[in-house]
Amino acid sequence: MIPELQPWMLLIVAMIVFTIGLLGVIVRKNLLIMLMSIELMLNSVNLCFVAFSRIHHLVEGDLTALFVMTVAAAESAVGLGLVIALFRTLRTVDSDQIQMLRD
Repeated sequence: MIPELQPWMLLIVAMIVFTIGLLGVIVRKNLLIMLMSIELMLNSVNLCFVAFSRIHHLVEGDLTALFVMTVAAAESAVGLGLVIALFRTLRTVDSDQIQMLRD
């Protein structure tokens, strides 16, 4: 038998996933890895919404998580398009070597 997950367990998992995503954004210099880390952070926030929705027996958390997933999909498509455009012009995806946006 599979034991039922308690909401506090979901919050602990969300905290761990958010920390991994935050470290990925801070430590890594590759723009693709940074975008994946931001997606991890958004997914951990979704997990928090679902956990609090289960705690309070409301559906608004689930609906908000669905909305955040929709926005995250659009964000990743736009971000990937920007990374591809930068790679075509500069031939790198290293965030330290991109000087064009700072001037």
